[in-house]
Amino acid sequence: MEYYDAIGRRKSSSARVRLIPGSGKITVNGKPLLDYFKRETLKMMIEQPFELTNTLGKFDVIANITGGGLSGQAGALRLGIARALVKWNEELRPELRAGGFLTRDPREVERKKYGQPKARKRFQFSKR
Repeated sequence: MEYYDAIGRRKSSSARVRLIPGSGKITVNGKPLLDYFKRETLKMMIEQPFELTNTLGKFDVIANITGGGLSGQAGALRLGIARALVKWNEELRPELRAGGFLTRDPREVERKKYGQPKARKRFQFSKR
């Protein structure tokens, strides 16, 4: 059986994605897509690489995602799907690159500093 593997990451999430030629079924951690990602906007975001390349419904997706929250996981899954599509057909690379789907979002959470309540927020300053 032919399949295409890729890994996508975003924030602290990591998605291992496997594309299998099929009917367009997306399974995440053993659950259907809408059972795992309950928000419609996340579903749309995940399907963007397929819509851009006119491959919606041509592949079944099996994904294992760990770490982070739902939006980070959805971003990781989208990157993984885009990378797997490029493995399937290298000619899709310029199209996906122009859409911004092959760029790993480098933004991470900034660490909390001592003497402050959060990373950048300060305790109230008092002159006297």
